Amino acid sequence: MRPLTENEIRDAFVNAAPDELRLVALPLDFVLTDWDHLDFFAWRDPRTRGRGYLIAEVEGEPTAVVLRAADGTSRARSAMCNLCHTMQPADQVALFTARKAGTGGTHGDSVGTYICSDLSCHENVRLAAPLAPSELRASVDRKIDGTRRRTEAFVERVLEGAAA
Repeated sequence: MRPLTENEIRDAFVNAAPDELRLVALPLDFVLTDWDHLDFFAWRDPRTRGRGYLIAEVEGEPTAVVLRAADGTSRARSAMCNLCHTMQPADQVALFTARKAGTGGTHGDSVGTYICSDLSCHENVRLAAPLAPSELRASVDRKIDGTRRRTEAFVERVLEGAAA
């Protein structure tokens, strides 16, 4: 992913109201971000519980979405992240929703998926060993490519129906 400035990140949000943009808090270690290592950029808001942010390059442009983590816990013992396809203990995967961009979002439409609670998918796919005993080992490059494609597809679902 190409390096982004704070202003570029704020300009990339497609589903945030102006008041929400004002509240966006970058990660504390933002200046240390290794952009060459990232396929997308995601973080939990250090000031607002339950909020996260995800930026992916869609058609070569950075596109950012505001995420909300669902409250509550699962009774399941394990769960799979729908972005990086890693199995984790259930308390380490959360349902995140994103309000749709454009008029759909103003009418309350949203999309959701299960994602690693700490939004560290880009790190998880780079681990050589599986995170769970039942997880199949795949090539790291294939896992990285799949995670990038699924992340972009999620962001594109947020964009569906938005005016161009």
